[in-house]
Amino acid sequence: MRFLSVLLLLLMPLAAQAACDGHDLRDDLPGEIRAEMEQAAAAIPYPEGNHWVATRGDTVLHLIGTLHVNDPRMGPAIERLKPVIAGADAAWFELNSSDLAAFEREVMGNPKVALITEGPTLIELMSEEGWNRISRALAERNVPGWMGAKMQPWVLGSILSLPPCLLRDPEARQGMDRRLAALADSHGLPQHSLETGAELLALFTATPIEQQARELDMFSAMLGADADQLATLSAIYFEERHAEFMEFSRRDAMARSGLTPEEFAPLWDSFMLELVEGRNRNWMRHVLDIRDQTAVIAVGAAHLHGQQGLLNLLAEAGYSLNRVAF
Repeated sequence: MRFLSVLLLLLMPLAAQAACDGHDLRDDLPGEIRAEMEQAAAAIPYPEGNHWVATRGDTVLHLIGTLHVNDPRMGPAIERLKPVIAGADAAWFELNSSDLAAFEREVMGNPKVALITEGPTLIELMSEEGWNRISRALAERNVPGWMGAKMQPWVLGSILSLPPCLLRDPEARQGMDRRLAALADSHGLPQHSLETGAELLALFTATPIEQQARELDMFSAMLGADADQLATLSAIYFEERHAEFMEFSRRDAMARSGLTPEEFAPLWDSFMLELVEGRNRNWMRHVLDIRDQTAVIAVGAAHLHGQQGLLNLLAEAGYSLNRVAF
């Protein structure tokens, strides 16, 4: 289950850059299936809106749902958010710029973090069929199979969660988070992290390599994100329908996995518990410590909705919530 969690964590905040020519996969769905998906999303607490204001006394929190990969439609949204950043006392991100850079240095600079440095490689740990699927997806991204075989499964998942067109784009990482951080820098705004790099790395590495390889084998059929998939998630994001974003991701992941609904449901539930709801609760420790100031909290849009989403958790903590322009 750990590998599915990591793959979806990396995949779901993404948006398709214009260079990735994809179409909205929702247009291919039968009308009754699309309606069912939309109804399921609408039943979830706070299913829409990429910008909410939570107020309690003299504390004002601007919650902004983000995408971590560039999209040209972010430009107008950033323009509209400039006054919000200018009027804030602090900004909070999943990882602020300096902590994210330190996390990336740890991953890139420590072979034991990113690579299998001893024991069998993934070729030996996986089935022949599963590894052949991985090899084909790597070849599309110009990554040699021998190199991929020595990667930790979660690193491999991060590569395969991006379509080749994004990997070739030098601006791909200029997503909403980085744009907001740059804007905060221009105003000299203090920037904080809701979690540590060590906490994030622990999510990726807690499971033994043998189990990760079995899960990688199990989900090899759903690997290799394509432009259509990302174009769909991007379109939903700019419609500000993040609950539908998650509902589509759930259905798409199940279809690509080849598992039955009964097999897939506990895996998805575990993902939600660990990678979404668990992180939300951890982040709330910091959020509830923000008092008597105006703060911006920018996190992946998937973290806003739901019973255990940040918006509902703030409402339960006594905050008044209002959706505002994004």
